[in-house]
Amino acid sequence: MSLYHYASPQHFYPLAGRMVPWFAWLAAASAAIGLWIGFFVAPTDAQQGEAYRIIFVHVPASWLSMFLYLVMAGWAGLGLVLNTRLSSMMAQALAPTGALFAFLSLWSGALWGRPTWGTYWVWDARLTSELVLFFLYLGYMALNAAIEDPRRADKASGLLALVGVVNVPIIYFSVQWWNTLHQGASVSLTRAPSMAAAMLAGMLAMAFAFWMYSFAMSLARVRAIILEREAHFDWARALREVKP
Repeated sequence: MSLYHYASPQHFYPLAGRMVPWFAWLAAASAAIGLWIGFFVAPTDAQQGEAYRIIFVHVPASWLSMFLYLVMAGWAGLGLVLNTRLSSMMAQALAPTGALFAFLSLWSGALWGRPTWGTYWVWDARLTSELVLFFLYLGYMALNAAIEDPRRADKASGLLALVGVVNVPIIYFSVQWWNTLHQGASVSLTRAPSMAAAMLAGMLAMAFAFWMYSFAMSLARVRAIILEREAHFDWARALREVKP
């Protein structure tokens, strides 16, 4: 019953406000730990030298860009099937953070590619599909903002999000399906990691930091969306009036 209770935007709004600071502090603390391990504890890579340290930002950002899209599409799908207002709001709140991580993945990958591949960009299968993911995020946000009626906007952008899910497995399996410049995964659920323990610890700490950051930013953003979309209700109108 408590889950149904918090499915209401009115009841979820204060809960999200209480959770934001906790996730923000966890993100800051774990990012500090991850960067310290990545830049001062992890050993120098035998093949790539110091340039490899960009992976402590690049790899977690890539993971989150894909995972957040799946979460966003999941919320959008719930909004379409169950016609719940909060589900579509959560999908809308997740999109900018997912786009940020997709951009960070592309940007850090370009910095990594210059010393290792000799170029900032190639039309590699994984790079190209990650670029498509970035455009899917932008397309979702643009379509949602272009339609004035929120219900129609949720349906149209939700369908786009669900169609775009097919790109996520393409990104993940691209290095296996095609002959690409991009190296294969160093961390897998099916085998032992092919990296030093300190490298793995730093990468996982940064992944946790990015995940906590995603929670904090999405919850803060959904609170703003709730106030905007529920402005016709007395409780939301009262909260908007007391905010500076």
